[in-house]
Amino acid sequence: MLADEVDYVIGVDTHRDEHAVAVIDRVGSVVAEAVTATNDAAFEQLLGQIDARAPRPRAWAIEGSGSYGAGLVRFLSDRGERVLEVHRLTRDRRSHAKTDAIDAVRAARTALSRDLQATPRVGGAREALRVLVATRRSAVDGRRVALQQLRAFLVTAPDPLRRELGQLSEARLLARCARLRTNANHDRADRALRLALRTCAQRALQARDETDMLDKEITSLVDELAPGLRDEPGVGPISAAQVLIAWSHPGRIRSEAAFARIAGAAPIPATTGQTVRHRLDRGSDRQLNRALHTIVLSRRQRQHPATIAYIDRRIAEGKTTREATRCLKRYTARHLYRRLNAITNSP
Repeated sequence: MLADEVDYVIGVDTHRDEHAVAVIDRVGSVVAEAVTATNDAAFEQLLGQIDARAPRPRAWAIEGSGSYGAGLVRFLSDRGERVLEVHRLTRDRRSHAKTDAIDAVRAARTALSRDLQATPRVGGAREALRVLVATRRSAVDGRRVALQQLRAFLVTAPDPLRRELGQLSEARLLARCARLRTNANHDRADRALRLALRTCAQRALQARDETDMLDKEITSLVDELAPGLRDEPGVGPISAAQVLIAWSHPGRIRSEAAFARIAGAAPIPATTGQTVRHRLDRGSDRQLNRALHTIVLSRRQRQHPATIAYIDRRIAEGKTTREATRCLKRYTARHLYRRLNAITNSP
């Protein structure tokens, strides 16, 4: 327990422009409270105040350490402070009270009352991976939207243009529309339509090029951080990247059960009457859950022998295909967690 190792815990509720800070002692009593701006000069002043009110041994419990709190985590880590990650806070169950000051106290008490929390990491290869995956996601979404708009415009296009473009494959359609030209013989509506089709096609092609470039960089980072992870059946570079981002580093997630809970793959009892069953957790990290689902579907579609045998056995035991898939996602989460702990490289 953290209370066995420190005299004070400094809880921080992070926001974009300012952070709320609360200092508690090892029994949970509030010693001091403060508000600080989010720049190094303000952090330096805050650290001086903490030195006076809460001498070491101490620990910082920061909520939002990977987003609004990243700057503070970096500042404190560079100065040898012990920094702990606190997951998203909820309102008090009884009073439903919520202020920044209350959340700062709650962050400190949460760290104090539980087993030792993981130390957050900012920067490095894993942060680079998170940024690249987020950028790739927006590029994929942009390409999809541009293609949808292009096809919607074709529905109302004049018959000659619709017949010329309507039967083309996606690749040929984009290439043809990207070369569309306008001239004085086109009326206003035809000119606008051609310009819209060309713009959508060029946007989709640019997004495709961006996605390809990001895929190469993501693949290189995944292989650097977790050599051999992509050798696992059904694990592609994007799924591997998402798993790595959620897992982050050794010690952040205390057990494979906690990893499965974060992934939304932990079974939740859903028994009623004579029906005894479990369902999936719909909360937690949806991107990680999606990565697990993609891995399982890829194994099934590629007729992975162990996957097919596992699902057939579960169905023979009376489970539905959906329930068997849920069990397989839980098994996959356990396997990937252990695999990451065994093969990952430090950033």
